[in-house]
Amino acid sequence: MKQADLGLNLSVKRTRKRRFLDEMNAVVPWADLVALIAPYAPEAGRRGRQPFAVEAMLRIHFMQQWFTLSDPAMEEALHDVPLYREFAGLDNWHTRLPDESTILRFRHLLEQHKLAEQMFKLINELLIAKGLLLKAGTAVDATLIAAPSSTKNKDNARDAQMRSSKKGNNWYFGMKTHIGVDADSGLTHSVRGTAGNVHDIVEANALLHGEESDAFGDSAFQGADKRADAKESVTWHVAMKPGQRKALDKDDPIEGKLDQIERIKASIRAKVEHPFRVVKCQFGYVKVRYRGLKKNTAQIVTLLGLANLWMARKKLMA
Repeated sequence: MKQADLGLNLSVKRTRKRRFLDEMNAVVPWADLVALIAPYAPEAGRRGRQPFAVEAMLRIHFMQQWFTLSDPAMEEALHDVPLYREFAGLDNWHTRLPDESTILRFRHLLEQHKLAEQMFKLINELLIAKGLLLKAGTAVDATLIAAPSSTKNKDNARDAQMRSSKKGNNWYFGMKTHIGVDADSGLTHSVRGTAGNVHDIVEANALLHGEESDAFGDSAFQGADKRADAKESVTWHVAMKPGQRKALDKDDPIEGKLDQIERIKASIRAKVEHPFRVVKCQFGYVKVRYRGLKKNTAQIVTLLGLANLWMARKKLMA
């Protein structure tokens, strides 16, 4: 990226945020994504205010995901942070900047034409072409994403599409994100968004891409191979229930071997936690931003596609 032209010859400190944007700038397939979105974007006219370039709006959209910025916050950040303008290619001080309505309309364009799913697919095709996303095995899991439970809003009601779910001794209100990841690399290839009360096993077989021979899941997926939508070509390796494993006698030859098998399954299954870590810890996404499953699922699909690029960035840059 070019340094913002402020008319000053100053050295730029390579901060963590600048390093992050430089790396993502290098690995995101901008040209392919722009070509995907361009047919749906508004065209420049002869009169009136001209639309912003698709790539500039896409870069702004991705910065919203990476730094958990709302539309008004993104507009203000473009005015306040030179690094953001530089990344978006709007670092000329004579260039007008998108307002929050423009940023909102671009997101609605992506939602209307289901472009988040298509971008996710395009990114994965790139990773497959690079040999980074294999198809031999899949690990599946789900995570809860919290939603506001307050009724202090204009509707005086909670989001009707969100539900409560109990985990351990605690209750959570929100939605669930179900993912299927490559058992070798940990890269996500399938995403499903549901209400928080949908059991993990319901979406288990829908997370398989159909070309794997083995699937891995925690104890919540016991019985996945017996469901009506189970695939005969897939062998499920599901973890033993915690209480049963705790009761194993490690000194017994047979039960000791069973414990070793559980360790091996757990080491493979752990790969499914990596995308959740990136989305929640690296990108800071811990709570839904919108109302309804459709908009929030589209955002999660975008985040997981970007998480794939982040996790594979070193190999892609090499």
